[in-house]
Amino acid sequence: MGRFGNWWHETFHDWFFRSMIGPAQTRNAVQGCDQGAREQWKRDLANRKRYTQEQRAARRARSFGQNVG
Repeated sequence: MGRFGNWWHETFHDWFFRSMIGPAQTRNAVQGCDQGAREQWKRDLANRKRYTQEQRAARRARSFGQNVG
């Protein structure tokens, strides 16, 4: 592949492919699964969000010089 081909691939190839398949969507991401799997997915997502919030709170507390316990 020539210089122009490399530039084209690095610049537009990924963008072109992603534009063809459309934007990423999370709505109904677990459709087709049974109810138990959907509920577990929701619990896992809630746990991940809770963990992230706890980590942010801990970082915020450390940045203000408070003791987190």
